[in-house]
Amino acid sequence: MSRVGKKPVPVPSGVTAIVDGQMVKVKGTKGELSFLVPEEVLVALEDGAVTVNPRDASKTARAKWGTSRAQVANLVEGVSKGFEKRLEINGVGYKAAVAGKTLKLSLGYSHDIDFAIPAGVTITTPKPTEVVVAGIDKQIVGQTAAEIREWRGPEPYKGKGVKYSDEFIFRKEGKKK
Repeated sequence: MSRVGKKPVPVPSGVTAIVDGQMVKVKGTKGELSFLVPEEVLVALEDGAVTVNPRDASKTARAKWGTSRAQVANLVEGVSKGFEKRLEINGVGYKAAVAGKTLKLSLGYSHDIDFAIPAGVTITTPKPTEVVVAGIDKQIVGQTAAEIREWRGPEPYKGKGVKYSDEFIFRKEGKKK
């Protein structure tokens, strides 16, 4: 039994949720998002909260129950508060800057990397060594941050590269003479 799925998703003030069959549409101050709930799961709007329940006791219905509830909760949080991922850049000469619709990354390669900022995401650089990815869709924000990190992931010897701000890098000791 899903423990996450049992809990209804409260809809805060300033956010409107519409359940139309299997489609859940949520509108808030930051924007509008929608999610198509799988057929194995029932979704309803009751008492200012969205409830999610499995149609039957099959394994697939129970598996999609908690996931669907989490997706709906992410929609509500996204349109009310939004999501953000912070990245730190470590290394001599490593830096980032936003120029229009592109993020320019200098990560020790012979050329700068021009990363096209996807729609629905805003990228800011408060410092040259810090990148903030923000948006209302949790999946797109996380995917964009992962793609930026992928250009030069952190290495364990000197800690150079792009890492999440809350990520811990296990450091290794170099060779002994």
